[in-house]
Order: sequence, then C-alpha cells, then structure tokens
Amino acid sequence: MIASLTGTVQSTGEGQCVLEVGGVGYLVACSRKTLDRLTAREGTQRLLVEARFAAETGLTLYGFLDAAEREAFRALNEVKNVAAKTALAVLSTLSPEQLARVIAAKDRKALSAAKGVGPTTANRIIDEPAMQKWAVGRATPEEGGEAALAAPLPAQGVEADAVSALSNLGLKRPEAERAVARAKALLGEGVELNALITLALRESAR
Repeated sequence: MIASLTGTVQSTGEGQCVLEVGGVGYLVACSRKTLDRLTAREGTQRLLVEARFAAETGLTLYGFLDAAEREAFRALNEVKNVAAKTALAVLSTLSPEQLARVIAAKDRKALSAAKGVGPTTANRIIDEPAMQKWAVGRATPEEGGEAALAAPLPAQGVEADAVSALSNLGLKRPEAERAVARAKALLGEGVELNALITLALRESAR
C-alpha cells in the first residue's frame, strides 16, 4: 500500500497531477485546493496518498498535502453513496476546517454549493452520525474561518505587497485582502511574493 509519494510535479490537469518519483510518473487525483498549492510551489513535493479501487476505473491514487485533508477525505468516503470523486469535490470548495464548521452548523446550503454535490448528497453527509462525530473538535472559528480571513493584514511584508499588486490590477482593496488572506492560509509561512500573488489571483476569481 502506498502511503506517500515524494517527487516533482510534471503536469497538472482537471482534478489530477502527475508526480514523478524516481523516473516513474504517478497519476494522482487531488482537490483543487491541493492542486493550487502544488502549482504555487517549486521543487520536490510530498503527497500523502490514499488508494481506492473501483471496478469501473481500477486503482486510483488520491493525494493530499496534509493529514487534515486526508482525514476529511476518509470521513466523507465512509458516507453511504459518497464516492471518492464527490469527496474531492467537497474538499475543492471547503477546507477541512470549513467543512467541519459547515457540518457542525448543519449548513446544508453551503455544502450543496460544492460542484457535483446536490441537496440530497449534502443532506446525506450532514445527517451522517459519523460525520457529526468527525466534526466535533475541528469546528473551531479560530482556525481559518471567515473571521480569520477577514482579519486585517500586516501593514508591511509580502501580504501587504501582494494586496497592493492585486489592487493595481484592478481589484478593490477589500476583495484583494480577502484573496491574499485565503492564499496565505493555503501556502503557510515563508511564502514568496510571486507565489502569493499567483494563488491570490486564482482565489479572487472564485
């Protein structure tokens, strides 16, 4: 069983990437959020991996940059009639922390906004006792929620430079600040300015 892969990203496509490890290219399905983070970085990447077998498609590898997303994927995949593809669609729209808050609040509308997730599937996920149990302790407003994203950015540094760059490109300042905050939350500390601007532009287009 493959638990993780470390290599370089050779290409990305809709919902997947090719990660080359020791001369072998592995096709790995990923959420949009993970793909955005992969393309914003350079050099060697490490993906946590979950393997799933289906009669129609055979063996598929699913990749995650952190354990939190992999745990959310596993939890979603345990819900009846929620396939791996649907789980990735949810995680392409909501981070694990956001998903936990949505489930804890039973916000069916927010969950059904994910591509390919209709009201019936949203209800099934939210009403699943195991998902409610998974959400307990993870639905913390301090960790990446809307309040955190709306927090003022520093007056200087790469975040402020990125906000200024997006403003110069025509974005209104509040919109630029929100996009940069979301991108910074995805990329983490020590991010370079160009990578932050690139991902923030993608976030602003959503």
